[in-house]
Amino acid sequence: MTDFQEQQPQQPYYPPHPPRPPYAPAQPPAGAGRTAAQPIVTEPGTTVWPSGGHVPPSGPPVPPVAPMGAPSGAPAGGPGSRRRAKRGVGLMAAVAIAAAAIGGGTATLVQQATSDTPVAASSSNVNGTNVSTGNTGTVAGVAEAVSPSIVEISASSTSGKSTGSGVIITSDGEIVTNNHVISGASEITVQLSNGKSYRAEVVGTDPDKDLALIKLQGASGLKTATLGDSSKVRVGDQVVAIGSPEGLTGTVTSGIVSALDRDVTVAKDDGGGDSQDQQGQQQYDPRQGWPFEFGGQQFNGDTGSSKTTYKALQTDASLNPGNSGGALINMNGEIIGINSAMYSPSSSNGSTAGSVGLGFAIPVDTVKADLDSLRAGGDS
Repeated sequence: MTDFQEQQPQQPYYPPHPPRPPYAPAQPPAGAGRTAAQPIVTEPGTTVWPSGGHVPPSGPPVPPVAPMGAPSGAPAGGPGSRRRAKRGVGLMAAVAIAAAAIGGGTATLVQQATSDTPVAASSSNVNGTNVSTGNTGTVAGVAEAVSPSIVEISASSTSGKSTGSGVIITSDGEIVTNNHVISGASEITVQLSNGKSYRAEVVGTDPDKDLALIKLQGASGLKTATLGDSSKVRVGDQVVAIGSPEGLTGTVTSGIVSALDRDVTVAKDDGGGDSQDQQGQQQYDPRQGWPFEFGGQQFNGDTGSSKTTYKALQTDASLNPGNSGGALINMNGEIIGINSAMYSPSSSNGSTAGSVGLGFAIPVDTVKADLDSLRAGGDS
């Protein structure tokens, strides 16, 4: 009996399963935020998702999605996420403050940079001149503003006909020019920049300064030039010259002031007038320019014995025969000199070879000081 029982094979022992606990979702630790849903495992091989009915995607588990506003890659809850969220808000605030500071600083710099700069306005003019503020300092702006005040003068005399230039200084037609342009003239015709012509009469002359004042007949409403201050002129200042070289009305050239207070000597008369000094008489050739002396040398012919010397501004702005009496202008559109002499070397056939940048102008301060005398008849 006993031997038989020992030979019986023993059956495996299966202990009874403990009762299954009722379903209860896992609760997050105290103080922690809610976490993403976790799967609940029931029986081996069976998975139930709390959201119900969804089959999990194949591949590795998908990380839970963080709530809107949470930093990328941070879990939806937990102390760590709160700390990172606070850090993100602080960073955003710091960036905003820095941007405001930079923006304010930039605005301050722009304000400082522009506070000392005048605003250009094409509708307003430089005080006392005809040059608009937007064109101040440009040759084009000066030419546009001053050209209507520069005229071409044609003077006929027993010696022939010569051409020069002049500057309108009053709206009723007073014009300043060189004495040698109208000296001995029996008839004077003036052409404006718009092509309109007038007859003119001599008001007064000052041969010692090579200046003359003429007046148009029946003129009114003319555009006048602004007389500047030649005492403020410096060597190297930019200048514009406007005149009628070779009869080309309104020709504009530019350059600089080359020197100050040059002693220039010119003839007082053209030789075709009432001069009794036969040795000094000569036929004025407008192609050669008016004879003058400078540095002990004679240019453009013989100045004769009746001559005068004055202090002149020297310029390299291109001047040619016919520029005499025209304007030398600063970059604010103010007249600083009356062009009076220029050197143009002649070729073998007697024609001019062109400007070599050696020109002279009577300072405008000399002109202003002489106006009352010219209006009273001058020395004529």
